Amino acid sequence: MAAILSAVRGRRELALLSLLGAALFFGFWQMLAISGLVSKFVLPSPGEVLIAALTMMVEPFAGNTIQGHVAASLGRWAMGFGLAAAVGVPLGLAMGYWRLLDAMVSPVFEAYRYIAPLAWVPFAALWFGTGIGGPVMVIFTGAFAPCVLNAYRGAHLVERHLVEAARTLGAGSVRVMAEVLLPGALPSVVSGLRVGAGLGWQSLIGAELIVVSSGIGYVLVQGQSNLAPEIVIAAMAAVGLTGLLIDIALRLAEARIRRRWGQTP
Repeated sequence: MAAILSAVRGRRELALLSLLGAALFFGFWQMLAISGLVSKFVLPSPGEVLIAALTMMVEPFAGNTIQGHVAASLGRWAMGFGLAAAVGVPLGLAMGYWRLLDAMVSPVFEAYRYIAPLAWVPFAALWFGTGIGGPVMVIFTGAFAPCVLNAYRGAHLVERHLVEAARTLGAGSVRVMAEVLLPGALPSVVSGLRVGAGLGWQSLIGAELIVVSSGIGYVLVQGQSNLAPEIVIAAMAAVGLTGLLIDIALRLAEARIRRRWGQTP
């Protein structure tokens, strides 16, 4: 009982500290905005940003409401991230299973994963223009490497005698990966998906600054073009909140899977 009460008090203290930090941040922002030291065209007040956000929720800006732009961005992200997971996880498991494949792929992959996702934006614009293929390609490049790496590392954490036992019982390579490596590597795979999801979302916003005509990144560009910093900051807040919700959902999934497999979150 004492431990439960202590945990509750700890959570309350953390919540109060979080509220205090937010109040200090917004209070300082408000004071700086009304002090006259910074032009409102450089730093609008929190109230002006809130009004801009609420206005964009009911009145279209750059062709859509802000929730419509977020939905468009989420659709692109889901396609790019889903493709990265569908290709990256099996590839990582296969590299962990077949040493020959690992030796062949690793040199190219190690060089590839150090290329920033936004470095692919010029190719995305050249190959796909303002179509959906460009952002999906950039998201894929951001999310792909973490999916491969964590699946690969998870496959190496699986005890080799389990793999050998499955082979002895006549399981083929595909079945070994599906029924032995994947369950054993699942916590690591989910961790990689979480990292990849975040990188994919960040990569998407960068791509939308250049190669699309809708989405929350496009709102940022249009706000800057219209000299409306309150719209830019409101769009940035939408980017951050959406990314936070994605991470919370994946964090819950990760914790559930770790509990399912007897690991601490």
